[in-house]
Amino acid sequence: MAAKDGDGWARCDRGHRHWGVHGASGLLAVHHDGTGTPHILMQKRAYWSHHGGTWGLPGGARDSHESGVEAALREASEEVVMDRTGLRVQGVYLDDHGGWSFETVIAEASGLLPVTPANSESIDLRWLPAEKVTTRNLHPGFAETWPQVGLALAPCLVVLDVANVVGARAEHGWWNDRAGAAVGLLAEVGARAAGGLRAVPGRVPALECWFPRMSAVVEGAARGAGPVPGVLVISAPGDGDDAVVQVVRDSPPWERVLVVTADRGLRGRVTELGAEVVGPRWLLSQL
Repeated sequence: MAAKDGDGWARCDRGHRHWGVHGASGLLAVHHDGTGTPHILMQKRAYWSHHGGTWGLPGGARDSHESGVEAALREASEEVVMDRTGLRVQGVYLDDHGGWSFETVIAEASGLLPVTPANSESIDLRWLPAEKVTTRNLHPGFAETWPQVGLALAPCLVVLDVANVVGARAEHGWWNDRAGAAVGLLAEVGARAAGGLRAVPGRVPALECWFPRMSAVVEGAARGAGPVPGVLVISAPGDGDDAVVQVVRDSPPWERVLVVTADRGLRGRVTELGAEVVGPRWLLSQL
């Protein structure tokens, strides 16, 4: 497990030659401006590099001990001078060629962060509106995945109807200690979310791993549960359903919102506001 043990050429099952013995990954930093327009941080590759002169993402070979996220952030820091504290990873798109894969790590940027080349691998770096990406001479691999990756640019928020999820879990005796059941659930959710969630099956975009923002609405005896690392716990002043609806209503129009509940009335209310809904089983199966 040595640093840079991923450097080298590999051949995939399609017969193509790729850089990265253990695969590769790249960082797709995206910022939505006040109008909701997404801007992508793009890199023009040095002419001496593989597919030199094309535009793509900062990235490179993954070392054997790294996750795709770790490799993308490391490679980006080697190639781009940028304040990484302004980035929040929100998902990973896997492009599997068989025997070799590329992971696009999508990260929400707090703004159009100032960027300059950190080494000789970049000719240019700039933030481009997403609609302008295809006007550039793109790296072939990025050009192939962009139609799918481009669907995953919006930041994501998962809102938990905690009372409903706890009820669906149906642990023995939960009704005698609703607060304890909520606290236990939220602790598990926070720990699981830190390692990434599986995306909802059949939904677009099809991400390999998902790191959404998490909000959880608690009510009744469970008020006061939290705080929980990685989860914003909201104590409903009244009815929990009303609080969930308010969270959805307050989200930016370009943010994707997924509400976890099996309550039919609540499902109807949040879908009218543009949110998606999934039942508790999707979440519980990952805990």
